[in-house]
Amino acid sequence: MNIPSTENREPTLRASQSGAPRFLWVLVGIMAAVELILTLSSSGLLGSQDLRWPAFMLGAFWQPVLSGAVSPVYPGQSVLMFITYAFLHGGFLHLIMNSVILLSLGKFVSVNIGAIKTLLLLFLSAVGGAVCFGLLSSSNAPMIGASGAVFGLIGLWQVMEYRTRRRSGISVRPVVMGVLGLALINIVLFVMLSGGLAWETHLGGWIAGWLAGQSFARR
Repeated sequence: MNIPSTENREPTLRASQSGAPRFLWVLVGIMAAVELILTLSSSGLLGSQDLRWPAFMLGAFWQPVLSGAVSPVYPGQSVLMFITYAFLHGGFLHLIMNSVILLSLGKFVSVNIGAIKTLLLLFLSAVGGAVCFGLLSSSNAPMIGASGAVFGLIGLWQVMEYRTRRRSGISVRPVVMGVLGLALINIVLFVMLSGGLAWETHLGGWIAGWLAGQSFARR
């Protein structure tokens, strides 16, 4: 008779849901609709004006606006841009990369902590990403994309795995290596893109996710 060993038993987290929940598809749908409109306008298939730059002016996160070096375009922009930037992307490839992770990892997270807490996590991670970018970056370029929220999901997932392994008495080295690997990937991409990567946003989103795993999203 074979007796299962406890030494190689891996900790598991719930992920039984068959597909991503509807609220995640709604978020992705909104981002996709925005990108479709901007792409069509850029190609001249939707009116005569390219709407991408005006959209960036109104919705992207601008560090100069936060610092006061540039006046807001409209009242409340300095506050609203902490979340509106997450719905704008630089093209469909940018959107697809963020959406795939948002749907797959968001499904896993929502199964474990519920829809309301997942939405709160996404909101706080997007805001956290913008805060970190505003504090650490001196760039005058617009910052866009849902990567702050995506890295919040990654941060929560990693802290959940870390806590599960600690409770089970299993090595947390894979989690530590995962965090280090994530940092290395950001460094490599930053160099490859000649500084065109908002690593500050990734860091802020990840920190928000990790803190969420220690507080309201703790399992």
